[in-house]
Amino acid sequence: MSAPTSTVTAVSPEGPAVEVKPARRRRLRFVANGKAATGLIVLGFFCLIAIIGPWIAPYDPSARSSDLIQAPSSKHWFGTTHLGQDIFSQMLVGTRGVMFVGLLAGLVATALSILIGVSSGFLGGAADEGLSALSNVFLVIPALPLIIIVASTIPGAGDLMVALVIGFTSWAWGARVLRAQTLSLRRRDYVEAARATGESTWRIITAEIMPNLTAIIASSFVGTVIFAIMSEITLAFIGISTISEWNWGTILFWAQSQQALAQGAWWWFVPAGLAIAILGTALSLINFGIDEFVSPRLRSSGHTRVKTKDGHSVRMRVGFTPVLGNKAVPPTPVVRKKEAAA
Repeated sequence: MSAPTSTVTAVSPEGPAVEVKPARRRRLRFVANGKAATGLIVLGFFCLIAIIGPWIAPYDPSARSSDLIQAPSSKHWFGTTHLGQDIFSQMLVGTRGVMFVGLLAGLVATALSILIGVSSGFLGGAADEGLSALSNVFLVIPALPLIIIVASTIPGAGDLMVALVIGFTSWAWGARVLRAQTLSLRRRDYVEAARATGESTWRIITAEIMPNLTAIIASSFVGTVIFAIMSEITLAFIGISTISEWNWGTILFWAQSQQALAQGAWWWFVPAGLAIAILGTALSLINFGIDEFVSPRLRSSGHTRVKTKDGHSVRMRVGFTPVLGNKAVPPTPVVRKKEAAA
């Protein structure tokens, strides 16, 4: 049983109860979380680059020049390729494809997982059996091999097709989690009260069930975005998707095919690799922020202080209980049985 975060009462062995007040009441706690704020800022930066990247690119990413395999300089910030193409322009233009596939696949998969998982858990009966069977079928379908087959079979399969395939094959796990949570919420008192007052089924789902699933839905969306981005980059790196559209995987494909590492052209693959790592870290930080936002123990950790009698401040943390007192409590004397009998 956890104490409420608004006020906590600590008992002093030598005095009255001491009221513990939180450091301050925070608004927009999710944004105030350092991990979530950092992740959102980095993700917003990449989204901005995806929008304006083709407009601010200094060169055409496919244009050739006489500056072959040049190191980073004031003319070419990230250096050039074996054809004299500007890598910085390729990075700016390629961000749009990466973000488009990741966000679209995440939206499609999240929408399907909500529709099927919540409906299955709340309706029950034959509908639950049918939707659960459908989820189990899609749960065992290997997404990446299917994406490779579709991308290699359909000529000119672009980012839209890849995003849709990833979205339609990545919703099953989220649907199973949402179904399990909905089964635990459907018999709660407030849901029964809404049902007794004559509320419609979809009104109960949207107003009573869905708000309690927000954190799970957000976490599922972030996980699908990470998987979609890595799948898109993997397809481009192994040469399955079209290489006429620039993205970070296409840059790595050309760097690997032209043996950039053997030529010492580190600037050809390092920027794309760093961008992938930074974007993945940002999405992971957002996921960690969601966990801390929905968990009372993680959310209140380190934000509650105790004021002692001598004016010192003790910060309460998970797993530690402060004991207030000015003097040390002497140990209780141990009396042996023989001495007690005498």
